[in-house]
Amino acid sequence: MCKDVIFHEAVRDTYISVEKKAIHGIINMNNSEQSKTYYQEDLSIIVVKMNLSTTNDFVQIAAPGLYLKNYNLSCQFYDENGDGTWKADGCNTTPISDNVVECYCNHMTPFAVLLINLNYPTISEKQWEILSYISYVGCGLSTFFSATTVLSFIFNSNARAEVSSSIHVSLSGALFLLNMSFMLGEWAATLTVKEVCMFIAVTIHYSLLCSFTWMAVEALHLYLLLIRVFNIYIRHYMVKLSLIGWGVPAVIVGGLLSVNNMYGITEMKFSDTNATNQICWIRDPHVLYGVNIFYFSIVFLFNLAILITVSRQILRLRHVGNRHDKMQVWKDAGTVLGLMCLVGTTWGLAFFSYGYINYPILYLFCILNTMQGFYIFVWMCGTARKNRAQTPHSKSKSTLDSSK
Repeated sequence: MCKDVIFHEAVRDTYISVEKKAIHGIINMNNSEQSKTYYQEDLSIIVVKMNLSTTNDFVQIAAPGLYLKNYNLSCQFYDENGDGTWKADGCNTTPISDNVVECYCNHMTPFAVLLINLNYPTISEKQWEILSYISYVGCGLSTFFSATTVLSFIFNSNARAEVSSSIHVSLSGALFLLNMSFMLGEWAATLTVKEVCMFIAVTIHYSLLCSFTWMAVEALHLYLLLIRVFNIYIRHYMVKLSLIGWGVPAVIVGGLLSVNNMYGITEMKFSDTNATNQICWIRDPHVLYGVNIFYFSIVFLFNLAILITVSRQILRLRHVGNRHDKMQVWKDAGTVLGLMCLVGTTWGLAFFSYGYINYPILYLFCILNTMQGFYIFVWMCGTARKNRAQTPHSKSKSTLDSSK
């Protein structure tokens, strides 16, 4: 049976129940019979009377003809008394040839040879461990600086008067929630209370979509400030942005929550061992890639288009002002790099490793994106310092309406 097909709990339980009745029906052999073989289009089964005192007995089972170009064979057992999933614990898969595998399990449980889709790549256990350390360090720093950004905004009246600062803080809040829930993902998967893991998985997904949405809001606000400039008065501007930034992800996640068993424990299988690692995340890979990749692709293309437009505007202003000194060039380059981190274009590195594992890109992706909260903190400090230097005796206000 394929994991991707027998996934939803209701379908899986019904399938298992029907399968058990069929197996019990054909197991009743005559005393003179030693074995029975049943071979159909989607099921191959051989029922054999075995002497349990003999430890070297092997049962040869012919599998249906399969097109295995994008699949791998894996011996796994159905954990009926656990979380109701297929697991490889205690089962070794030994390839004999291209279409023959030998399964050896050290426990008497129902097992099967599953088709593992190779379109969802896996990484080695050692690389996972290294990337986990990098991610935890980066997320820890990002969480600290995101919290610092939010607290500074709360206690700074001048910052609260700036719409741009409010948007930065909203993005920092989403990143704080994302990093905190991400760091709890593996721990929650070890708990016996499944609802905790489901809550963490929902929080991770919601905060991830919120982060993407606020990155798009950052790009939109940047476009209005630097490109449109005039005639951009919008009533209740910040309220409307907040409804978009926090509301759209809530609608998407709420819709997925209505589907049973969508969030919870997900197993990561390593490419070099039979070991697995459990995390709290989206359980359906089609939803995982379909929703997240589609949503981020729209945000990424929108932000990239605005970033290119803004960069051209900065370059044009530099030529108009005849500012060709090297110091100004470095400042403009720093501004563009800061905007790249602000609108989340570094998340686009995910496209370069989609469908396969590219470790240099994966390491760069983890380092840059787990530290995004720190980059926003530095950006806000630099912006505040620049505003104080330019207008030391007056409050700076946005051209957009920030009425509550």
